[in-house]
Order: sequence, then structure tokens, then C-alpha cells
Amino acid sequence: MPESTALLTDRYELTMLDAALRDGTAQRPCVFELFGRRLPGARRFGVVAGTGRLLRELREFRFGEDELRYLRDERIVSAETLTFLEGYRFSGSITGYREGELYFPGSPILTVEGTFAEAVVLETLALSIMNHDSAVASAAARMSIAAGDRPLAEMGSRRAAERSAVAAARAAYISGFGATSNLEAGRTWGIPTMGTAAHAWTLLHDTEEAAFRSQIDALGIDTTLLIDTYDISEGVALAVHVAGTGLGGVRIDSGDLPTVAAHVRAQLDELGATGTKITVTSDLDEFAIAALAASPVDAYGVGTSVVTGSGAPTAGMVYKLVARQDSSGAWVSVAKASADKASTGGRKAAFRTLERGKATSELIIVSDGFEQVATAAEYPDARPLHVTLVEQGETGAAFEGAAGVVAAREHHLRVREELPVRALALSRSDPALPTVYVDAN
Repeated sequence: MPESTALLTDRYELTMLDAALRDGTAQRPCVFELFGRRLPGARRFGVVAGTGRLLRELREFRFGEDELRYLRDERIVSAETLTFLEGYRFSGSITGYREGELYFPGSPILTVEGTFAEAVVLETLALSIMNHDSAVASAAARMSIAAGDRPLAEMGSRRAAERSAVAAARAAYISGFGATSNLEAGRTWGIPTMGTAAHAWTLLHDTEEAAFRSQIDALGIDTTLLIDTYDISEGVALAVHVAGTGLGGVRIDSGDLPTVAAHVRAQLDELGATGTKITVTSDLDEFAIAALAASPVDAYGVGTSVVTGSGAPTAGMVYKLVARQDSSGAWVSVAKASADKASTGGRKAAFRTLERGKATSELIIVSDGFEQVATAAEYPDARPLHVTLVEQGETGAAFEGAAGVVAAREHHLRVREELPVRALALSRSDPALPTVYVDAN
């Protein structure tokens, strides 16, 4: 039996539900929106990730006997609310940006439509997944841009909680990384896995030569040997001596990487190992990768920085009620007006305007109504951004599983080509595209 996700939530969601069931507002049709007010770290774009995971977890958002017993024992909600939760199934609709899509301040990344009772309890689940995964994906995209055509591998599992590590590997792959060291990410999401040996392998053996010979016996000469356990120059010489000039690769995990990489490349070439690749690891982030652009490096392995969002561990997204029916059944826009935390009410449609294939703005069409406010035909020079993810409670299977990850990766790499050149810079700046609101009423 899959594990329930219903208690991966905050208490106030259920106490609001409890009160709404008491006062009769629980069944009011509502529109909730998940969006980010700003881009963390003054970055120029963000990447949507986590959608496929959210759809899978939504399917398991059920209150079983154990969950209901806990709520009853802790007296969190009334008996009437427990009865409601026992039969809870989300039967509403969710539209949103495709996974892998780019987003900007105010982008309506997810629009959740249903009764207040159905939709309000999804806030924490949606935000915990989308905030984490989008933060990792946004950092990973910057690293992928900095790396250019050089391969990137994610290897940060030991720097994250065990399940977060799997989610981070998935998000990094969507944004351009080519492999992960995490086997569960490989099994669950179909991501290519990689890895050979750590320093412990060399330290286990009586000599570095013995360690190299044993690794080659096990994995062949195409393997990558870790050459910086002791002296790097001696490690390079020994690696070629043991494996021959056909050695697949060497890995450097310490030192001043641009200088060390240059020395290692020169030494390998002098020894005739001109085809041996150089992989560097050692606390890389997008800035370190960019600094290595002119160095003779063939591939990168990134750990801590990518799984923690490279200084921005959350995307800062929020989940707000933006439209509801009033007591007469009429639709009204609602919005928070707090200083620095204001939101824009109304149901929204989103488009990305393009000129000669390059994005120029994030166009948001706002309406008080419940129906779709704009169609692609009305904006022929723009690309519609919303797709249907859940319809009448049924999730879109095409966005889930390993196939969904591949589709998200392909979509991301395709739409990243739309970015103007200024969006590719790593320095702090305003968003690369302005967000333009148009009132449809």
C-alpha cells in the first residue's frame, strides 16, 4: 500500500477546514494560485520543477485509519470534519506551467480550482514540493548554462535528507544535468547513474598502484581514477602506468582547479594519454564552473551547491486564494494587500510573448470570472503557458513517472533557447523578462 501523504501538511489547513464546515463556506467554489512574488537571489529566471512529483503525491492524499486516529486522538478537528476527511478525494482541476518551464515574478505556476474544502488542504503539500524542486532546478539550470557542452553529474545525496536527495537529483536532471550518483533516483525516475570510487578505495589498499589496478580489473580501462588522494602528479603518472594511454578518465577533487587541471592535462598529453578525460568535483557551483570555462576540463560533478539551491534553498513560492464565489453565487476576485506581500486577485491565463523566437515578456491576462479568460488564438505572437494537469480529480499520466521526467527535461532545454542573451548571465539583476498584467474585464 502506498503511504498516505495527507498529514504532510500544516495544522492550520485542517482547522480552517473545520471552521469552514461549521459556518457553511467549505463548499464555496474557489480558485487558488501558486506563484512566486520574486526570484530568489536576484536571479534572472526560475525553472518550474516538482509537478510530476506533486501529481503522484496528490493521488495518495487520503485520510486512512491511522491518519484519522491521530487527528481524533489529538483533538485537532471535530467529529464532523473527521467524517468529511474520511471520504476526501480531490475532484477539482489543476492547470499550470509544464514542468521544466521557465517562470518569472507573478507567473501563475499552478491554478487549483475546487471547493474551499478540497483546495485549501493542498497548500503545504504543493508548496513543499514545488519550492524545493524549483529551487534546485533553477540553480541547476544556471550550472548547465555555465557548463555549456560539458557534461554535468549530480552527486549531492550526502548533503541532503534522504528523500530530498532523490527529488534534487530529479530536478537537476530536468535542468540539464546528465547523470546522478543516487541509485534511488535512477530506479524511481529513470535518471542515468554514475560513480566509480572515493578516496576510501585508495586508502583501503597498501599502495595507490594496488588500488588503481584493482579498480581497472573490476571496471576496465574506461573507468575514471581518482588521482588526488596523495600527490597529484604522482597519481597521474601512476594511473597511466597502470592503465596505459587508453585510460578513460581521471578525477580531481581538490586544489586550485584551473591550475591543477592545466597541469594534469599537460602531464597526460606528455605521457601519450591525449584521450583521457578530466573530471573535476570539489565544491563546485555555477560561478566555479564558469571560471573553469577556459580550462582543459571535460566534465563536472556537483554536490552540495546544486542540492541546496546554490544559496537559494527555496523558490519562495506562495499559495493564495485569488477568486471565490460569494454568498449569492457571484464570482469575486480576492487578494492580499499587505505591504511587500500583496497579491493580484483574479483567475489568470499566461502567455510568453516572442519576437523572432526570443522571449520578450510574461503576459498575464486577469479576469474576475471562473471561465478561461484567454486563448492562444487571441495571442498569436505568444506561447500559451498553461496546460491541464488534473481534470475532475484525474491526474495527467503523461506528466508522471520516468517518461514525465524525460518530457520535462526536453521541454526545459527547448524553452531555454527562447531566453534573451542577458538572461544567461550569472550576476544579480532584475528578471530577464518583465511581467505584464492585462485586465480582461
